[in-house]
Amino acid sequence: MNESPASRRKVQKFLGNVEILVERCKGCAFCVEFCPSSALELSSGFNSKGYHPPVLVSEDFCNGCGLCGLYCPDFAIFGYRVGPNPRYQKDQPKASPEPMRAGMEVQRP
Repeated sequence: MNESPASRRKVQKFLGNVEILVERCKGCAFCVEFCPSSALELSSGFNSKGYHPPVLVSEDFCNGCGLCGLYCPDFAIFGYRVGPNPRYQKDQPKASPEPMRAGMEVQRP
């Protein structure tokens, strides 16, 4: 089945948040499934229509990409960026411009 959402979480470059209109939600879980940082989950509580709306697991996981709002058929959730994340390490290792294999020729124009 799917991998654990906790295993996909990492420190995000941006801090984000979501606005959830609980009464509009029909519990389809598209926002939960398509969230790239696994910041959402369905709540155990119900709205007045009897559906489980999403909740933000932690603001640390949301990067404010807005995909939740793009996939929501009922316009019940909106993601937005708050600002840069101070916990993000700018010095994370990046790919080397050198070829990955020793002796590999790189053709440049």
